[in-house]
Amino acid sequence: MPSAVLQRPPRTSPPRRDVPRRTRVLALAEARWAAAATTAFLLALPLQLTGAPAWTWGVLHAVAYVTGGWEPAWSGLRALGARTLDVDLLMIVAAVGAAAIGQVLDGALLIVIFACSGALEALATARTEDSVRGLLALAPETATRLAADGTEQRVATAELAVGDVVLVRPGERVGADGRVVDGAGEVDQATITGEPLPVPKEPGDEVFAGTLNGTGALTVRVERDAGDSVIARIVAMVAEASETKAPTQLFIERVEQCYSVGMVAVTLAVFVVPLLLGAELTRSLLRAMTFMIVASPCAVVLATMPPLLSAVANAGRHGVLVKSAVVMERLGQVDAVALDKTGTLTEGMPEVAAVRPLPGTGPDEETLLTWAAAAEHPSEHPLARALVAAARARGLRLPPAEEFTASPGTGVRATVDGARIAVGSPARLLPAGGPADTRAGALVAELEESGHTAVLVLRDGVPAGVLGLADRLRPGAAATLASLRALTGRAPTLLTGDNPRAAARLAAEVGITDVRAGLLPEDKVSAVRAQEAAGRRVLVVGDGVNDAPALAAAHTGIAMGRAGSDLALETADAVVVRDELATVPAVLRLSRAARRLVVQNLVVAAVFLSGLVVWDLAGDLPLPLGVLGHEGSTVLVGLNGLRLLREAAWRRAAGPA
Repeated sequence: MPSAVLQRPPRTSPPRRDVPRRTRVLALAEARWAAAATTAFLLALPLQLTGAPAWTWGVLHAVAYVTGGWEPAWSGLRALGARTLDVDLLMIVAAVGAAAIGQVLDGALLIVIFACSGALEALATARTEDSVRGLLALAPETATRLAADGTEQRVATAELAVGDVVLVRPGERVGADGRVVDGAGEVDQATITGEPLPVPKEPGDEVFAGTLNGTGALTVRVERDAGDSVIARIVAMVAEASETKAPTQLFIERVEQCYSVGMVAVTLAVFVVPLLLGAELTRSLLRAMTFMIVASPCAVVLATMPPLLSAVANAGRHGVLVKSAVVMERLGQVDAVALDKTGTLTEGMPEVAAVRPLPGTGPDEETLLTWAAAAEHPSEHPLARALVAAARARGLRLPPAEEFTASPGTGVRATVDGARIAVGSPARLLPAGGPADTRAGALVAELEESGHTAVLVLRDGVPAGVLGLADRLRPGAAATLASLRALTGRAPTLLTGDNPRAAARLAAEVGITDVRAGLLPEDKVSAVRAQEAAGRRVLVVGDGVNDAPALAAAHTGIAMGRAGSDLALETADAVVVRDELATVPAVLRLSRAARRLVVQNLVVAAVFLSGLVVWDLAGDLPLPLGVLGHEGSTVLVGLNGLRLLREAAWRRAAGPA
């Protein structure tokens, strides 16, 4: 490579890209209004219950009505102008009607519930937009384009065209999808493929926009426009998969419309028909307002939310952040599971799994490991950290390394105890022609066939042995997969961008038979959609940017929290905060328990609501009795749902299947 290419020319630094910020909760108008309404309600509640003067709690309730109700009321009025009627407006009318006949507390509670629900929905939308902006920030704004005469020009990555040649220096991110035409190095492309280790790159190898170059300079020919890069496609797939959830929302809106129209029609009939038959105005109005109260869906709302929110809170205490009550309900519907490998089933960090000295060359296992760890000690490569950790775990003393050098894509060389030790890629280090070389090659092939990453150790140019490294399996992974199989009735699927041999080795350890390896993000999405097309509700568990489209496309997605990418954490419906894989089947069982309580509560609410409505329509239901029945059913279903807050509920969920 010409020296002019390797030399960094003097230039001004490109403008620093602003780091995308997460939207703050109170930055959302919906959240501010909901907070104001909730605060006013909580201040008014003890005053009213302790018999304080009516003006004290009345003013606070009025504040709750206005702050929490004006937005859904305005939205409902606009919908009414478009000749549709939704539950938001119906709830505001019910709340005002309750206040009109003295049930101010009931109305305020309805207002607060709906205001908080709207705030949560707005926050979820904003955070998803934040995560997509964060993903786009992975790709650099500028790149170094090389002219035909070798001169450099700093240009915006959006201006790069197919056929352009760019220089990627050590520590820089690749500006566009392309293929290496000159140079050698190692690229961390975990954000795209999920591979746990940097991948050696040399002429002819493909690289992706947004991946991080390591120690060697690369010359890359652009093969895709910016809008067609893998990163851009991931963003598009996340947006597309999120939109596929719209049919469920449309179904809910249709139910709301029918219920709203029916309730308004019946309320008007309850008021008008008795008047036409000669009843008194006051009596007819009182009966209509009683119907409005008893037909109000307070008990139905509480029938659903307390069990689900209690389950959300209980899961949160045990390290699983479930983002909404809707997600908690969907988790209980899962009947198929697909998991990523690196960072999900494994810890994403390599460990020494095999130490194989070459027979007849002298060193035993401990000596071979000592040489390799001592030579790698000055390096910051993940493989070096694994070798040093393995030596320390065995209590080995590492002699100092002298004359240390590192070659991108090849390995390291150092003088240890007077001998020249080389550690690195067998393909680059392995000489040819001698018996020792043949035996070393056989060891390398054996380890690689079993799914390990093989590392060759040379002493004074002669092969001394081979080390096998593998990604560390998470504790309890096999037991977790057995629990998931028992819960869903199907064996989980492994979806990974790693190589097939490594994937097969890990799958054999944990008992997975359906293995899909070497997948790009769009391949994972296709695998998920194929299962869903077969009628399955798929849970995807992953951690990387490359898993985000599959997390969004799935029925439900769970991300591992500690090492998970920002996009995966935001796209997923739930996050395992402490990376405890065993909590995944536990939260599925907790969700199923919550759904059983929801069914119980809906039955209770339906019995009370239908009974009171029929009484009011067919007989003469006294207002106090109607309020007592309505409030009694509300309290009953609320207390029943709160049972999932207890520690015993989690112990049952985390127990054996």
